[in-house]
Amino acid sequence: MIRKFEFTPILGWSVSRWETFSACRRQYYYQYYTKFEASRDRENFLTVKALKDLTSIPLEIGNVTHKIIEILLKRMQKTTKPIDMRRFDDFVFEKTKQIVESKNFSEVYYEELETIDPEVQILPKVSEALKNLLGGGRIEWLADKAVESKDQWIIDPEGYGECRIGGQKAYCKVDFMFPVGGELHILDWKTGKKDDKKHGRQLRGYVTWAYFHFDVPAEKIVPTVAYLMPEYKERSIKVNEFDVEAFAEQIREETEEMYDYCEDILQNTPLAKSEFPMTENLKLCSFCNFRELCGRR
Repeated sequence: MIRKFEFTPILGWSVSRWETFSACRRQYYYQYYTKFEASRDRENFLTVKALKDLTSIPLEIGNVTHKIIEILLKRMQKTTKPIDMRRFDDFVFEKTKQIVESKNFSEVYYEELETIDPEVQILPKVSEALKNLLGGGRIEWLADKAVESKDQWIIDPEGYGECRIGGQKAYCKVDFMFPVGGELHILDWKTGKKDDKKHGRQLRGYVTWAYFHFDVPAEKIVPTVAYLMPEYKERSIKVNEFDVEAFAEQIREETEEMYDYCEDILQNTPLAKSEFPMTENLKLCSFCNFRELCGRR
């Protein structure tokens, strides 16, 4: 049973939050403290909010792929009959258009592209990722080894994956978790490039999330990142109780560092925007939705 929490405003650690904080404090402010611009700079707030809502082609390739895999897994809970690939291709096409049609893309906003055609810029990569998954052996393995426990599968759970790591509020949302042979398996789908450091931290976070919610020994939790492109590959890590404790200490230190930028820690009220400096690594700015606000467009 996944534990529920009453809302508290205090910030919660996550891999993405810490990654943004580490890369650029000003981007971190805009991304996580958008609402404070409403009272501090109303006119700027509307711009910040619009920029925060921008998506990108790589993000939507991942987003669409994740949503369709979720549908595939829920189908598997009902039937393991072979997929009609012709119908599946039609479904992927329609689902891709449906998901992205109302999105605003940074590539268009910053005039890198005139428009986004989902059939050209998104669908081919989504189709490639899904076909690699279907041909990579994992789906067959699930049908053979895991489908008998399908009622216990956790597929893209609701919420943000809140948990407690060493007493600290944290967010570690799994893509897919299921029991097999006395172990809990966690699968995390990736459509982007391999990043051992970042993805290793994510996997440790997922183990800690499962350890917290289900009281399962860390050694019995098997976290795996599944790279869907350019070909299907998996990477699993082993985590023990000592790793969980070390990870919790690291999260405590990183959370404390983010607390230093709060005027009120319990209410998660940030210091003035001027206290959040812009990065000196200008290469990062070309990937930032907020670069216009920093004069780095």
